[in-house]
Amino acid sequence: QSGAKFALGIIDLERLRTVNESLGRQTGDALIKAVAERFVRAAGKAEVARIGADQFVVMLPAVKGRSEAERMAQAMARECFGEAFSVEGNELRVAAKAGVAMCPNDGGDAETLMRHAELALRRGKRTGDPLTFFAREMVVRSAGTLTLENKLRKALEADEFVLHYQPKVDSLSRNITGVEALIRWESAELGLVPPMQFIPLMEETGLILPVGEWALARAVADHRRWVGMGLAAPRVAVNVSAVQLRRNDFSATLEAALAAGAVPMGLDLELTESLIMEDIEGNVRKLKKARDLGASIAIDDFGTGYSSLAYLAKLPVQALKIDRSFVVTMLQDADTMSLVQTVISLAHSLRLKVVAEGVDEEAQARVLRLLRCDEMQGFLFAKPLAFEQMTALLEQEQAGVADGSVPGVRRRLSYAGSTAHRPRLFLPSPGVPRVSPRTRPRGCS
Repeated sequence: QSGAKFALGIIDLERLRTVNESLGRQTGDALIKAVAERFVRAAGKAEVARIGADQFVVMLPAVKGRSEAERMAQAMARECFGEAFSVEGNELRVAAKAGVAMCPNDGGDAETLMRHAELALRRGKRTGDPLTFFAREMVVRSAGTLTLENKLRKALEADEFVLHYQPKVDSLSRNITGVEALIRWESAELGLVPPMQFIPLMEETGLILPVGEWALARAVADHRRWVGMGLAAPRVAVNVSAVQLRRNDFSATLEAALAAGAVPMGLDLELTESLIMEDIEGNVRKLKKARDLGASIAIDDFGTGYSSLAYLAKLPVQALKIDRSFVVTMLQDADTMSLVQTVISLAHSLRLKVVAEGVDEEAQARVLRLLRCDEMQGFLFAKPLAFEQMTALLEQEQAGVADGSVPGVRRRLSYAGSTAHRPRLFLPSPGVPRVSPRTRPRGCS
């Protein structure tokens, strides 16, 4: 009706793909049907329709404003998703995100309202908010995103992506043990573009697939070049995104990249723990295949996700990387220090190597060494380096010279020899309560 006030929301069910892959499409379809039935019961006077494989649209009529629409949407969410679904003998919990546009403020026709609700939904997916209302600036951002997406596609064609390498060093000798490959975009128009400005967009648009495939091939080729130069080529770690790992042809893509590499193989894969846990059985199969091909596996940003310790022992991984957020705060926070110590002990008990990320200060390196962390990575040792700079550093390393002449690299400080000036770290003895150096309620930063 002309002038009527209502809210239109697009609801996106999360992780339906995981249900289909792990329990079968028949179970996934049965789950969708059960969700739809709950939607209809909860909707009341609202209208509900399914518009995609895992999306529904809901129209909330006669709402007075955003606050009322928000209350109604939250009530529907509680009724629909508050309890688990029992589907073919499986108890399944479902979560969803929703984007909402208001009529007439956000649009006066169906096409505009749907478009604006979709923009709000995309914002919610990026921020993690379960309910997001449309705002005008989203249109501006969407236009900018489209422009950036077009530039990214042209960048791939123009070969504007490069890999920079950040060294990982042995905690005792501080010799280079490996490098992490990091994608950089050297745009002819924009200059060097920070990764956080384009990598999330590549994952959203699917461009991460061709760029990720390129990164694998480039890392393998660079490792082969170092071997050909007669250098002690370090293993190269490449980050794998969720979009890449979900692909059925992931193993074939990896195998094709490794086939062009040096012998012995020198590639590591880094994946976040949350990504691995999305489809634990399917991902374990893919990672075992990667290991059989000669790649080593590391869990990146460990401690920030929700790994099960029972699964951790079964995963085909060789290393854990402690997230930089813990390294940055451990010297000021006793609880974080205890967590870092526990992770290192746990990893070693499972015969896993431990790498600490974000080591930017000497004091952090000293403590990690005393906690028996195996390797460290951070600006204390070197920033990410272009291939030519990394090659120069490897040449210095092989010649036994660490003069700090390579830009972005700090002179290494070795603790081999005298222990007179090594720091001492006092850890609580078994059975002795630990006293925090400051009083801080749990959960406060």
